[in-house]
Amino acid sequence: MGYRVSKERFGELVEQALSEVPEPFATHLEEVSIEIRDLPTGREARQVGAEKDSLLLGLYHGRPRTHRSVMDDLVFPDLIYLFQRNIERVSDSETDLIEQVRTTVLHEIGHHFGMSEEDLDELGYG
Repeated sequence: MGYRVSKERFGELVEQALSEVPEPFATHLEEVSIEIRDLPTGREARQVGAEKDSLLLGLYHGRPRTHRSVMDDLVFPDLIYLFQRNIERVSDSETDLIEQVRTTVLHEIGHHFGMSEEDLDELGYG
C-alpha cells in the first residue's frame, strides 16, 4: 500500500529536496519545471522502457546541459515529472517517503546534467 500524503505535503517534500541542491547546480535549475503527477501515462512508461510491473518514479524531459550548444535555436524547456503515487508505493513511512522523494528529485536532476543511469547508480541515486 505504501505511505500516502496529501498533494500539499508531497509538494513540500519536493521543495525541501530542491532546497538541498548545492550551488552551482541549483542556479542551473531555474529554467527546469517540476510537475507532480499521480501516475505516468502508458506512453511515458514505454518511452523509458519501463517493465510492465515496474514503478516509474520520475521522468526527465529535455535536453541535458551536456548536449547543448550556443547554436541551438529553439529548445523546449526542461521538465521533470514526479509520480507521487508510485513514490508513495515504494515508501513504508514518512522517513522513507522523504528519502525517496529526495533520491528521485536528485536522480532526475542528474539527467538534466547529463548523467546516465549507470552514473546515478554509482552515486546511490539509481
